[in-house]
Amino acid sequence: MILPIYILGQPVLRQQAQDIPADYPDLKQLIADMFETMYRSNGVGLAAPQIGKPIRVVVITLDCLAEDFPEYKGFNAAYINPHIVEVDDTETEVLEEGCLSLPGIHEPVRRPKRIRVQWLDEDLQSHDEWVDGYLARVMQHEFDHLEGKVFTDRISPLRRQLIKRKLQALLHGQVSCDYKVKLPR
Repeated sequence: MILPIYILGQPVLRQQAQDIPADYPDLKQLIADMFETMYRSNGVGLAAPQIGKPIRVVVITLDCLAEDFPEYKGFNAAYINPHIVEVDDTETEVLEEGCLSLPGIHEPVRRPKRIRVQWLDEDLQSHDEWVDGYLARVMQHEFDHLEGKVFTDRISPLRRQLIKRKLQALLHGQVSCDYKVKLPR
């Protein structure tokens, strides 16, 4: 089922998400719905707060990048209770980011190229890995949602001032996108 994407201004996007228990009701269906919603919205990642749930669940697909990055062919993964436990900030990279919850806004964001992450997969198997490259960037972006942050929180005050009108428009429900949304109250 395709779910509405919550737009900046919805309080859930500023809440810290909670870990979920292994017996969380209908978890497999929630993950399937999140994947379907992400695909329909042409996203590469989706965090549960973006569909109104303040829980630590994220889905990511990088299959759409397989033409340029063959290592991502068929890459689709769910992350349950993910946490970044270590950051290697010896190398950082600035790339443009956008977000389904902030349609129409794209800004350059500096992030570390390598992070250590702990999570459970869909079979509730535990993982603890160092992740690098584009996957590390997408994880950081999506995991920020679990901490009540959005990518524009990571841009310079000057850049934020330059996009202030766009952010205000979102907060007032002025949104133009081709997917189902839940506007701020």
